[in-house]
Amino acid sequence: MAHYAQVKDGIVIQVIVAEADVLNSMPLEEGAEWIQTSFNTFLGQHRLGGTPLRKNYAGVGYIYDAELDAFYAPQPYPSWTLNTVTCGWEPPVPYPDDGIFYKWDEDTLSWVGDK
Repeated sequence: MAHYAQVKDGIVIQVIVAEADVLNSMPLEEGAEWIQTSFNTFLGQHRLGGTPLRKNYAGVGYIYDAELDAFYAPQPYPSWTLNTVTCGWEPPVPYPDDGIFYKWDEDTLSWVGDK
């Protein structure tokens, strides 16, 4: 069994677990396609040491970029940029590494500590 994302117009509309032959027998919305995704792939790395597949595990609402052959989440904030190697979003300021929980503040383009 494998995980597959149904993609239409570059957007994931559902993710299922199925055998390839079952997938081929399922009705498919016009303009949609099934694309395999890996539950163990995150930011271009396979969590169990295997071969990563399409940068990230697909989720409903994720983007499938055919040029990059990758899935990634929608942009969380306008100031964040897509790292095309990992297909993860990166803030303009790195997350502080001091053990405190922070939230991103788009208005100030900075991390704000949880109070």
